[in-house]
Amino acid sequence: MEVAFYLSALIAVAATVLAITRYHAVHALLFLIVSLLALAVVFFIMGAHFAAALEVIIYAGAIMVLFIFAIMMLNLGKATIEWERQLLRPRVWVLPALLTLVLAAELIYLLAIRGGPESSGIELVRPARVGAELFGFYILGVEMAAFLLMAGLVGAYHIGRREKKVIHRYLKKEEV
Repeated sequence: MEVAFYLSALIAVAATVLAITRYHAVHALLFLIVSLLALAVVFFIMGAHFAAALEVIIYAGAIMVLFIFAIMMLNLGKATIEWERQLLRPRVWVLPALLTLVLAAELIYLLAIRGGPESSGIELVRPARVGAELFGFYILGVEMAAFLLMAGLVGAYHIGRREKKVIHRYLKKEEV
């Protein structure tokens, strides 16, 4: 169990560093997804199955799809078509795929262990306890995260709105 924990933690740290150092946003998102999946495995090992499921469903699933959608909407023009063709090359996908396969093998191994986390002395965290902690002791952190997400949403709206105005001005100049 300890080997699986440290391997997942190592993959999470490596994928996060790779996500931070990538120049292309799609490459960074791929590594960020791997990092979030590794963090879900760490939660699973620690006995927080509910948090692991939320990590996969909400962060690695929904939010990453939203990021990819936003990147696809902002990349306009013929140059991006060539760039997207380069993304289909196998060398772009090899490292994230390899890290994900290691995590999948590790998760299959953990699920195959008889007795699960209960037999290893790990306390299972129930969803009610997660909710009580989040909206009890950690309420200030939850509210600050909600405020930051709202500020990001307003900022993204204004950036998109400004880009739209610039495009309309450019198109009007071309018509004249």
